[in-house]
Amino acid sequence: MKSRLNRPTRKIKNKPPKQGLFGSTAAHLPTGLQDQLSELASVQSSGFQRPLIYSILLVCVFVLGMVSGFLIWGKNTPAAANPVADNGQTLPTPVQQVTRVAVEEGDNPSIGPADAPITVIEFSDYQCPYCQKWESQVFQRLLDEYPTQVRIVYRDFPLNGIHPEAAPSANAANCAGEQDAYWQYHDKLFSYELNLGKDAYLQYARELKLDMTAFTACLESDRYAAEVTADLEYAVSLGVQSTPTFFINGLYMVGAQPYDTFKKLIDQELAGEIP
Repeated sequence: MKSRLNRPTRKIKNKPPKQGLFGSTAAHLPTGLQDQLSELASVQSSGFQRPLIYSILLVCVFVLGMVSGFLIWGKNTPAAANPVADNGQTLPTPVQQVTRVAVEEGDNPSIGPADAPITVIEFSDYQCPYCQKWESQVFQRLLDEYPTQVRIVYRDFPLNGIHPEAAPSANAANCAGEQDAYWQYHDKLFSYELNLGKDAYLQYARELKLDMTAFTACLESDRYAAEVTADLEYAVSLGVQSTPTFFINGLYMVGAQPYDTFKKLIDQELAGEIP
């Protein structure tokens, strides 16, 4: 019986080290991802199931792909530019189209040179506080700054539903116009020194030294009621809805805009910058 101590020893071939869950592929991945994979491998050895690990790996690869794509392509995306024609030439930026409205002046009072290059047609209401604001802050300044370039035409747009004295005051102004005092009376009405009403209309006429007999007859007969109504209806046909509303060489502007807004548009129009 041979001794066990003398039994020949069987040689065991060297085996390559056991690779982790992800094999040698991990060696070719970025360092940051290698570290994440190593952590996942250690998690596997502690009892986690393979499906869970594969799911986590899939999320990591997806996120890495998104970040890499942004770094490669996102920074190199060109900003929007003017369109380019087939021959490689850059096309001009399209010019914004401006709509001009053909507005009739009618037989309405105007101030400023008849041949002025800029005509401002104003639809207004003597009892409107915003109209009064524009008249006090912009009206005279435009005439002073553009003495030969701006003409203003006044048309009535009485908001009868909320301003009961809008139409009567418009009638009174036209009565003063019979004695070549329309604009002086216009300034009196917008001064708001007196509450609008018959007493105020007569007082303003006396202050302007008008023929009181003629003025009173015109006022009491409501001589210009039809004309004031015609202005209102015409404005509505143009789409006017509020006061004050302006058409500057046919360009629409609404509200008591400040002087600088009017100046900018007028200067552009005089320079031929508006199509």
